Amino acid sequence: MRVADVIEAVEAFAPPSLAEDWDPVGLQVGSPQAELDGPVLLTIDLTEAVLAEAIGMKACAIIAYHPPIFEPLRQITDRTPRQRIVLSAIQANIAIYSPHTALDAAHGGVTDWLCEGLSGGSGGKGSDAIAGDCRALTAHTASETCKIVTFLPPSAVDRVRDAMASCGAGVIGAYRACSFTSKGFGTFFGGESTNPAVGETGQFERVEEVRLEMVCAPRAVPLAVEALRRFHPYEEPAIDVYELAGVPQRAVGPGRKLVLDQPATAKTLAERLRAHLPESRIKLALPEADVEVSTLGVVPGSGASFARSAREQGAELLVTGEMKHHDIIACLHAGLGVLLAGHTNTERGYLPRFAQRLRASLPKLDVRVSVRDRDPLESL
Repeated sequence: MRVADVIEAVEAFAPPSLAEDWDPVGLQVGSPQAELDGPVLLTIDLTEAVLAEAIGMKACAIIAYHPPIFEPLRQITDRTPRQRIVLSAIQANIAIYSPHTALDAAHGGVTDWLCEGLSGGSGGKGSDAIAGDCRALTAHTASETCKIVTFLPPSAVDRVRDAMASCGAGVIGAYRACSFTSKGFGTFFGGESTNPAVGETGQFERVEEVRLEMVCAPRAVPLAVEALRRFHPYEEPAIDVYELAGVPQRAVGPGRKLVLDQPATAKTLAERLRAHLPESRIKLALPEADVEVSTLGVVPGSGASFARSAREQGAELLVTGEMKHHDIIACLHAGLGVLLAGHTNTERGYLPRFAQRLRASLPKLDVRVSVRDRDPLESL
């Protein structure tokens, strides 16, 4: 196996397209073609202690939830901890990959794992264990796709479709050469310099045609159009290229709106969360008395930027890791309670679940969860 196999396994579950625009997810250090000749270590934060752990076990790759290279590095030396981590990983031939907000947004990812603990479900794993209606606060839209449309004689449809398909058009999921055709009539008047494939020069023509439609990734459009022109019988084929809006995916996207099957008080939810997370450090702010609530906004890590969206969608309580003091006050003024459980504390407990998923995809891979990775804050 190679590093590329690990990347493929992660991205099949949490593709980079799910990540926030500001988030530098993906392979940060190493080559996709490097061989996997040791364990793969999972961590939330890639600290020097975690890197020493990886080197000690002769790991070949590290999946660090938080991107170690978040802001551009002007140099890679041993002068600062961030630079030393990257330099040491390169020297030890250890690849580094980060899924971060893509893993948050994925169905069955970090955010859904948090919802499992809050909902008071059956105790199982995955979406079936969430006792309530769970949807993304901001539904993800599928990556941009184009549609290529042309009009041609019925006898030319198959060869043009096949040519475009060979260039990447007509791909929908695991299906290839997908197209749609409809019959109609086209009209034209060819001037003296024309040589029409159907009809005559110098007279108005009305001919039977077929409308051929095929979706196409933007990067493949130039080649697909070139193939269309090459195999189309007309001198001047009509070609339309449309940009398609993304299709919203209800269960995928940043944050979650969780509507509980059974309403519960904020303190009850805090106790559920305490039992679900690896460490208990719960803080609660309520705009009024601790009454039962049914609609929650759930965001792992730092969720202040989702507070307005959560409130607009009817959330009575925002569950997240950390928020600034004045953001908490703003939530309370808006009638939104806040339940805080620590930034990495709302993320770290997902790593064993993540490891299980990778082992299922790559049974021969030695996947380990770091024992040196820990919350930098200690409860006293």
